[in-house]
Amino acid sequence: MAEDRMAVLETVRKAISEGDTDFLREGLRVLAEAVMEAEVTEITGVPHGERDPEHRLTRRNGYRERRWDTRVGSVELSIPRVRDGSYFPSLLEPRRRAERALLAVVQEAYVAGVSTRRVEDLVETLGITSMSKSQVSRMCAALDAEVEAFRSRSLADETYPYLWLDATYLKVRDGGRVVSMAALVATGVAMSGERRILGLELAPGNDEGSAWPAFVRGLVERGLSGVRLVISDDHRGLVKAVHEQLLGASWQRCRVHFTRNAQDLVPRSARGMVATIVRSVFEQPDEASAREQLRRAVDGLAERFPKVAHLLVGAEADLLTHLTFPETHRPRIRSTNPLERLNKEIKRRTAVVGIFPNRKSLIRLVGMVLAEQDDEWQDGRCYFRPESMALIDKADERPQEEVPALLMAS
Repeated sequence: MAEDRMAVLETVRKAISEGDTDFLREGLRVLAEAVMEAEVTEITGVPHGERDPEHRLTRRNGYRERRWDTRVGSVELSIPRVRDGSYFPSLLEPRRRAERALLAVVQEAYVAGVSTRRVEDLVETLGITSMSKSQVSRMCAALDAEVEAFRSRSLADETYPYLWLDATYLKVRDGGRVVSMAALVATGVAMSGERRILGLELAPGNDEGSAWPAFVRGLVERGLSGVRLVISDDHRGLVKAVHEQLLGASWQRCRVHFTRNAQDLVPRSARGMVATIVRSVFEQPDEASAREQLRRAVDGLAERFPKVAHLLVGAEADLLTHLTFPETHRPRIRSTNPLERLNKEIKRRTAVVGIFPNRKSLIRLVGMVLAEQDDEWQDGRCYFRPESMALIDKADERPQEEVPALLMAS
């Protein structure tokens, strides 16, 4: 045994002295995967390949490929997945990419001389005492290539029945002025039940209407298919893009945005009451009950708040589309809340910068935040159970006269 250890040690020393990075990289991969297998065994309670129902805590769920950048080069790892719960290897660094992107943005702002006191304080905290424009350019170029690969990747390998679209607004310097830019974000749920981030685009605040059709068209050109329901607010350019680019897909108007629209039509003292009435429509167990409750709400509001009553009547089909889909999915597909939480994370991670020095820096940081969030979603449990996704097809089995009018819109 001692001789074997000495032989291995001598082999390693020789590889290091000769700079044999292939040998070191392969050895690192084997060691890393051994560590991951040991960690997953603790989670499942049973070693890989063994059957022990008495001690099994959960089951494995295949593997996921991920690149690991190390000092001896990039290592392709096969990360185990578990069916219940989530697993992230202890030897990897979560959120590492976004932190590198944030550092690059801060450096770029600092070199360009546009950093605020807040950014300057952060630079000092990070221990950055000097940097050259060439260093910053090299770092930014590497990150930009990674973000572009993420944003332009093919979507043809999966079908995505559910699609959420929303925008969050950030400040950036453009043409010597500080302007508001809309970061258009698309997320979806695949037939496997996994949630994924599908797209990111930047649009000037005053050009968002024309940007949505181009954004959705870009998703389709990258292979987006199988969309059965789109969840968003009622932005005119967005809804038009859905009808024109995603033929056959239904549209669900976000109930949260709709509630805010209704509250804007009444005095502040009546906003709570209006929100409660709208909420009562969505709390019904089925479509028939929801439509009946909506009509009661319209009758109750017609005299005092006719504008709200008219809004409810006009939006009936759009608000209740989610009721034609599996019951277990409905709480999550009736609003853009899942995407709102993602937008809050974007806001939190970009708040340090405040005003971005240019458009590229904004795409760089937001793209990295989204890329790492996409990784974390894949490491975690499915958003919907795969067997429940098969029930979506039953939405098309309803009699034609029962299909909401929006499904017939062109």
